[in-house]
Amino acid sequence: QVQLVESGGGSVQAGGSLSLSCLASDYGYSSRCMGWFRQVPGKEREGVASITPSSSSTAYGNSVLGRFTISRDNARNTLYLQMNSLKPEDTAVYYCAAGRLGVVCPSVRNTQFTYWGQGTQVTVSS
Repeated sequence: QVQLVESGGGSVQAGGSLSLSCLASDYGYSSRCMGWFRQVPGKEREGVASITPSSSSTAYGNSVLGRFTISRDNARNTLYLQMNSLKPEDTAVYYCAAGRLGVVCPSVRNTQFTYWGQGTQVTVSS
C-alpha cells in the first residue's frame, strides 16, 4: 500500500515563498510518476506539477509556470514543491500524488494518478 504524507503548508503573505514535502512509504517510489495538485472548495482539483521517476522531465500547470519548482529525492522517498512569488489565488489544499507504474509522465492530469495524500493547507494573504 502506498502512503503519502505532505508537510510544509502554512500561511504566507503575497510575494513570499513556501516549500512543501511529501514522504512516500512505498518500495516502488523511485519508479513512480509523482505530482502535486491543489483544490479549493467548490472547484475541481487542479494539476500543479509533475515529475518523471528519474527527474529527467517535469510539467507544470500554466498558473504556476515560472514560480513553482518540483523536485524529488529517490534516496529519501521524498517529493518537494518549492513555491515562490506566491499569490492569493494560490491558496488551496495541496495534495501529493503517485501514479501506477508505467503511466504517462510527466502529467498534470489527475487521471494519471492513483495514490493521494491527505493534503496540506496553503494560505496566501494579500
